[in-house]
Amino acid sequence: MKKKKALSACVLGSMVCITAAAQNPNIVILMADQWRGGALGCQGVEPVITPNLDQLVAQGILCTQATSAHPVSSPARASFMTGLYPNAHNVKSNCNSRTAPFGVELQTDDNCWSDILATKGYSLGYIGKWHLDSPHQPYVNTSNNRGKIAWNEWCPPDRRHGFSYWMAYGTYDKHLRPMYWDTQSNRDDFFYVDKWGPEYEADCAIDYICNKSGQREPDKPFVLMVSMNPPHTEYNLVPEKYKVIYEDLDVDRLAARFPNIPPAGTPMGDLFRKATRDYYACMTGVDEQIGRILDCIKNCGIDENTIVVFVSDHGNCVGMNGEKTKDNPYEPSFTIPLIFKYGNNLKPGTYTFPIDLVDIYPTIFGLMNHSEWIDPQIHGQDLSACLRGDLHRAPSSRPFLIYDHKQPVEKGFGKRGIRTLRYTYVLTIENCKVTKGILFDRKTDPFQLENIYNSVSRKKLMLLHSELITTLNRIGDPISDQL
Repeated sequence: MKKKKALSACVLGSMVCITAAAQNPNIVILMADQWRGGALGCQGVEPVITPNLDQLVAQGILCTQATSAHPVSSPARASFMTGLYPNAHNVKSNCNSRTAPFGVELQTDDNCWSDILATKGYSLGYIGKWHLDSPHQPYVNTSNNRGKIAWNEWCPPDRRHGFSYWMAYGTYDKHLRPMYWDTQSNRDDFFYVDKWGPEYEADCAIDYICNKSGQREPDKPFVLMVSMNPPHTEYNLVPEKYKVIYEDLDVDRLAARFPNIPPAGTPMGDLFRKATRDYYACMTGVDEQIGRILDCIKNCGIDENTIVVFVSDHGNCVGMNGEKTKDNPYEPSFTIPLIFKYGNNLKPGTYTFPIDLVDIYPTIFGLMNHSEWIDPQIHGQDLSACLRGDLHRAPSSRPFLIYDHKQPVEKGFGKRGIRTLRYTYVLTIENCKVTKGILFDRKTDPFQLENIYNSVSRKKLMLLHSELITTLNRIGDPISDQL
């Protein structure tokens, strides 16, 4: 009986939303952290079990060439929110106490897509990881603020960029006992939850969609962003019921399928063999919680009038290509899963045009038929026409950007590159001079084992270099003058 009452309330609350949102759809954004692009069960690349995301792909559009321009959490998230690359929003590294003196955080005057939708009559809610505020003293008394570097910080209401419902934290990796600030919390009023983070966040998301406690204005269309931290480290902090799914996975046999995984007995080879089962378990657990949210949307009768996006901020190597995690131009770090679903408004399919985190917000506005809402100053492009099958305006590449993490405001250091459908071309820069170049031909070398920068024809290098300079000029990165 209780279940029927809850469902009835959900349907009743949603009917009001459907009427009000006849022209403006609801938007639900589901973001995971460190989920690499090839790790969906339906792709058949890795033995990860993701039935709910597989079903979302079957009903929507999978973009197999999606990338995170700056594959680090805070820069990627700021780019997602603003449609700008880090040279414009200044979040050039993770938000923590080391980068705080350089102003590395989302600014109150940054014009995010959420700010725009708040002015257009939307009710907005945010759940989960935010990681866009710099910690300041006295540091919030959480475990990840007690070492040499403080990471976690409260986001005050005037920095929430239009989100009126808030159940979030800065960054915190104790997934089995997560902490949160709610809408009314002050900085010292955070609280812990004795439940796996994604499960609690799915609970909150369902309550928000059903408007169980008046979390949103029922006569307005809504936006809900749910940002789940797993499969971010710590991988082992995942409920046992997901771990047992992979307890018989032969990771040595799996490693033998991928030539970019170092051998056992090496640090990164051992990391892959130790962490992969739990990494997959986190994914399957997140998939189950996403399934609960998607079921709620369907049961509420708002499926046809809701744009759903699943995405990750960046990927994760977990030992692949000899890399511990992200922050590198290898495919497991650089590529991300990206799925769009919009009822019958999008024909299901798979697309291979380049698309980046900065393109998602203008593309959503394009799907809404509100391209006029897109801030003309952003770097991202409205690729909604491409999702509808018109590939004439599809970009040929997307950038790879890394800034100097020790001096994130310093110009002339870091890495700049581009990823085309075939090539990954990246330059390492020190004191405004190129000190190293890499070029991978992913058609002949999909695992990026051979750097052909010094052996490829000069004509090919010049074509890629010209495209890189054009890209850097377009986004206003001054280092292009030094390359």
